[in-house]
Amino acid sequence: MTELLAGKVALVTGAGRGIGAEIAKLMAAHGASVVVNDPGGATSGEGQDQAHALATVEAIRSAGGSAEANFDSVTDFAAAEGIVSQAIDRYGRIDIVVNNAGILRDAIFHKMTEDDWDAVIDVHLKGSFNVARAAATRFRAQESGCFVHMTSTSGLIGNVGQANYAAAKLGIVGLSKSLALDMARFNVRSNCIAPFAWSRMIGTIPAADDNARARIEKLKQMTPDKIAPVAVALCSDRAAHVTGQIFGVRSNEIFLLSQSRPLRGIHEGSGWSPEAVVEHAFPALQSDFYPLDRTADIFSWDPV
Repeated sequence: MTELLAGKVALVTGAGRGIGAEIAKLMAAHGASVVVNDPGGATSGEGQDQAHALATVEAIRSAGGSAEANFDSVTDFAAAEGIVSQAIDRYGRIDIVVNNAGILRDAIFHKMTEDDWDAVIDVHLKGSFNVARAAATRFRAQESGCFVHMTSTSGLIGNVGQANYAAAKLGIVGLSKSLALDMARFNVRSNCIAPFAWSRMIGTIPAADDNARARIEKLKQMTPDKIAPVAVALCSDRAAHVTGQIFGVRSNEIFLLSQSRPLRGIHEGSGWSPEAVVEHAFPALQSDFYPLDRTADIFSWDPV
């Protein structure tokens, strides 16, 4: 097997289980030294269990790779600096950051609490900023580096009962694009992956009816190991031209996902009144309005 990441040092957050663990293990198999970050909390964020990060480290070492565990929370700015510093202290540099850590606090919007909102935003969006910010100064100094962030079609397309998660995941898209723009001059790249995979977080989806149960069975076919090859490829030098993009990974399918761009425009030389907007602008644009799609409406076929 070609070692696409030989000599590189990677930090993968939320790497004790699921997608993060599979990415960490495959990066190590391709030659990277890996810092495995995971405090080991529940899907909702509570608690801590170091066994999960240690299990990923042990799996990497047993396969002949190099890995170190870290149990800090990405929600803490100073702790994120410490996670990055650990990679440099142990391995002498840092080349890759995979922002994968996440939790779920699903609730229909009118029942969502402030704590539900804050907890999810803190882990997904603020956590991604914290770790990326800590790595950015190192990437700038060495004039190289690669970020991979996990987004979701819950934000890109939509899902019911996930306003906090959707907002965080769409915010990560903006963060990634800004990183790609701001740091391009330093040969630093930033991309997003929207993963479809059965994991302990997805396992919290209630099977309330036959349609939900059928959807869950489809999700179980999409295992976390299917996401890892795209993450490894994005972080290799052979993908030096790939930055600012969003990729969907669904079993054996890879999608390049769209980004917001103008669809149609109309002009009124004398200016618009509210009445004219209602009577002319909205009807003229309505054929291109987006329906209230959910992810399952867009990805309606079985995973390949």
